[in-house]
Amino acid sequence: MRIGLYPGTFDPVTLGHLDIIERAAALVDRLVIGVAINRDKGPLFSLDERVGMLEAECAGLTRRLGTEIVVHPFENLLIHCAQDVQANVIVRGLRAVADFEYEFQMVGMNRSLNAQIETVFLMADARRQAIASKLVKEIARLDGDVSKFVTPLVEDKLLKKLGKR
Repeated sequence: MRIGLYPGTFDPVTLGHLDIIERAAALVDRLVIGVAINRDKGPLFSLDERVGMLEAECAGLTRRLGTEIVVHPFENLLIHCAQDVQANVIVRGLRAVADFEYEFQMVGMNRSLNAQIETVFLMADARRQAIASKLVKEIARLDGDVSKFVTPLVEDKLLKKLGKR
């Protein structure tokens, strides 16, 4: 069984994330969305809120694609999370060349920790390459329109969280 792990903070989940999730789900039998707790980033949404948004957004994909998609919070090393969920593939999304250098270093470190787990990169769809959760939050804070970057469910939760609704 091919089990993929797609990790991230998902604060909040964007259309770019969902694009990678949908394409990754087509490559594996089971896709685990690893939601990083990562206290250092100081997320806007709580872990439970981020998990809930992902579960809601992925429910339709599971039905449509037939691939099991599971949301799994984690706070340990990525490679340990991959071992915990029995993933044999880590899926990473790339938006631009700047992402590659960091990801290249991570692959090297992960391979030295466990050479049995492969990393696969998926390029973001050209229409989604500029989307970053950090920028989406900033646009929303400054009363900009984020509807092109997130689903209606996420937009509503984001605007409520920021006191805009």
